[in-house]
Amino acid sequence: MNVQEIMTTQVVCVSDQASLKDAHALMTSRNVRHLPVISELDSRLVGILTHKKMLATVMALVNKYGSGALDRRERAKTVASIMDKEYQHLTSDEPLAIVVEYFINNKIGCLPVIDNQGRVKGIVTSADFVKLCAKLLKQ
Repeated sequence: MNVQEIMTTQVVCVSDQASLKDAHALMTSRNVRHLPVISELDSRLVGILTHKKMLATVMALVNKYGSGALDRRERAKTVASIMDKEYQHLTSDEPLAIVVEYFINNKIGCLPVIDNQGRVKGIVTSADFVKLCAKLLKQ
């Protein structure tokens, strides 16, 4: 089996120039915990914003400025300033046996899938592996 067999292809992405407020709203409305961040200039993958990182940033803003200033501070902070710039990615033909080991050994929740131009084509999350396990257990 390979990545394309389990990856989610309807990926919710966010621009690197979007505000933290926009990313927060997007995660909430689309019920996702990982946002691949794409360049406003050429739509290539430039980072990852996780729910954990977003919450940590929001809590730091509340602690520093108070809850009354949160809305204004979230609007002023760009996704580019808080995203993880160091990330791994996959191609759709990578074997799942290797990918699952990477997930386990690195305790990560997602890996974006990109094409040869660096554009997002999908995402593999830990939930995709749980769904695969459920499917295999029913066989």
